[in-house]
Amino acid sequence: MTTINLDMLRREVRALDYVRGSSDEDAMWREDDEDARANLAIEGMVLTPEDDALFDMMRDERVPPSLATQILLKLLGHPDADPALAITPAGAVC
Repeated sequence: MTTINLDMLRREVRALDYVRGSSDEDAMWREDDEDARANLAIEGMVLTPEDDALFDMMRDERVPPSLATQILLKLLGHPDADPALAITPAGAVC
């Protein structure tokens, strides 16, 4: 993954207008993340410490999975990213 300024991203995520997950949703999303990371490891695609930190931050902020996907698309400059999402793409000069 591209180098990401997690402190800046956390500030941007906190400034977004979204409904944070409930405690029950948070627990479910964390369990799903653990399963996904285990599956990646089984496939030989172990996340880097930076990737882990990014996904941990998303869970800490209780970002719903659908929004987390949109944030990742925006970070990576993907053509399907929502241009209105107030997230600075990775590598952009601020």
